[in-house]
Amino acid sequence: MHIEFRHLRTIKAIHDTGGLARAADQLNMTQSALSHQIKGIEDQAGVELFVRRSKPLKLSAAGLKLLAAAERILPQVADLEAEFAGLVSGKAGRMHIAIECHACFEWLFPVLEAFRKAWPEVDVDIRPGLAFDALPALRREEVDLVVSSDPESIDGIDFTPLFDYEPVFVASSQHPLAAKEVIEAEDFRGQTLITYPVDRARLDIFSQLLSPAKVEPAAIRQVELTAVILLLVASNRGVAVLPDWVIRQVRYNSDYVTRRLTSAGITRRLYAATRTEDTARPFMAHLVRQARQEAVKLQRG
Repeated sequence: MHIEFRHLRTIKAIHDTGGLARAADQLNMTQSALSHQIKGIEDQAGVELFVRRSKPLKLSAAGLKLLAAAERILPQVADLEAEFAGLVSGKAGRMHIAIECHACFEWLFPVLEAFRKAWPEVDVDIRPGLAFDALPALRREEVDLVVSSDPESIDGIDFTPLFDYEPVFVASSQHPLAAKEVIEAEDFRGQTLITYPVDRARLDIFSQLLSPAKVEPAAIRQVELTAVILLLVASNRGVAVLPDWVIRQVRYNSDYVTRRLTSAGITRRLYAATRTEDTARPFMAHLVRQARQEAVKLQRG
């Protein structure tokens, strides 16, 4: 027995309208063609679908079973068609994000909240890119966007600039290094460095300053939250290096000071890494635009 979607739509139309003529009008076909279609279904099934000579036309027990299937399946098909239409139009899709920048969680959350309201049909999820290799996962389509400060030359992956930032040194206002105007790599010897719980290769202070200079702090203390890092620094329990936009949000706190790293400073850039075929999708472009706008607010403090 070969049942098609049109057969399900036919049985439901006849049940809803109560007659062949009205059902044919609803289905935009002739009554003759509709009768021929019903006969074809009955010949395949070997049973009658309607109680003959009943007014209005009534479904038989077999017809009721087919109607139950139609009422269950057709809404699912309609939902699937609407979802596919949304994908084609760019109104629906998936936005699973991995973040390689630990501090960026605080920056990205308001962006995602606004995005969720603007694109309710897009499935949004967020994964810490610190626990797995985010860029290979992007190529495997396990995630759809990676926030990273380390662009690579990868076929099929675009790196769209988001914003520039400067990692800055943070210490208690009572710390001896607070008297210096500029902090160099050697100044970290003998210090307790408070960092996010991230592999040192992904921390700006190591990749951009300490590792090239072959300088190792006396101790490294890992802390999840920015607020806790600042609390420990203000209590003179260690020093830290944080993005300048993080510090601007609390720049009036007199318990700690910020200093530039090296006389030239260190500038880093954050990127949105996406698959090339997804970069121009409307909701993807909208998220990148929102992320840039939020970054401007943060940089202004």
